[in-house]
Amino acid sequence: MAAQATGVVKTKIKKNDYVQVMAGKDRGKSGKVLRVVPRENKALVEKINMVKRHTRPSKVSQQGGILEKEALIHISNLMLLCAQCGKPVRVSWATMQDGKKVRVCKKCGEVFDK
Repeated sequence: MAAQATGVVKTKIKKNDYVQVMAGKDRGKSGKVLRVVPRENKALVEKINMVKRHTRPSKVSQQGGILEKEALIHISNLMLLCAQCGKPVRVSWATMQDGKKVRVCKKCGEVFDK
């Protein structure tokens, strides 16, 4: 109940996963997850949702101008890519013999967490 009050949902997408965008301006593109922000239900995906950032010259970056960088995208717009199926798939949870809880592809049964 506490998770629902704050709006934080347990996500099935983790850092270093390969995902495909299912909705939005980058629909159909895929990339690697660089960072997940569970509090906002968003993720940062490599080369997805690129935005232009106007910056001034500073001591850190001598060159000012317009930089392009990735912006956060909502997790509901992403689906995990299965290496075996080669398609975006739904994910379920399974318990291994050693008691470890892992993510599993619903189509082929491949384990994502090694």
